Amino acid sequence: MEPLSGRKSLTDEVHDRLVDALCSGALPPGTPLRQEAIAEELNVSRQPVLQALGLLRRDGLVEPMGRRGYRVAPVDHELVRHVYDLREAFDGLAARLAAEAKASDRESALRAAIEQGRHALGSGDTAELVAADVAFHQTIYRLSGNPLLPEASSAVWLQIRRVMHAYIQIGYPRDPIWTEHQAIADAICVGDGTRAQILAVEHSRNAKNRLISNMKDTNHQTN
Repeated sequence: MEPLSGRKSLTDEVHDRLVDALCSGALPPGTPLRQEAIAEELNVSRQPVLQALGLLRRDGLVEPMGRRGYRVAPVDHELVRHVYDLREAFDGLAARLAAEAKASDRESALRAAIEQGRHALGSGDTAELVAADVAFHQTIYRLSGNPLLPEASSAVWLQIRRVMHAYIQIGYPRDPIWTEHQAIADAICVGDGTRAQILAVEHSRNAKNRLISNMKDTNHQTN
């Protein structure tokens, strides 16, 4: 076989650009996605756009609109429930395994992740808050020592990023998240895998309940 160039394909580049737009709220739920318009904006042919949209459909980020192309998939309480049910399993496992990592590695990595979160809380910037939250959990996934965890959970985390952006912007409470993060980090740092797993599962469950409650309140106010 011929060696690979190492450069990203046009499809990957289009996919990454669309993911960023979807997860940042630049393309909110329900937005129509026209292949021709995207191709023109990104200065590429329609083929990589079509392939990228197929990947996004596979991950549940877009849905077909018949002959009219695609639209950004909705974010509703059912999606949140399904995504966060999976997240509980991933986060709990990762936290338990991370507590078995080398003490110096877990302490330095989690200290940096918590500091990033504190800085984001101070800035109040939505993109920075989401990035810090994702970075904290991905740090735990890396510390778990299981190289399959980040890949296995990647589609789930794309959805989580979308949900975070949508609801931080409408007043989703931020401080409880980082209080819970600190407790998880403390349990991992002292090597208490059982407690770390319990706290990680509770954290995901709390986030799910807060989000669903927030969504129901918002829907009630707009009806």
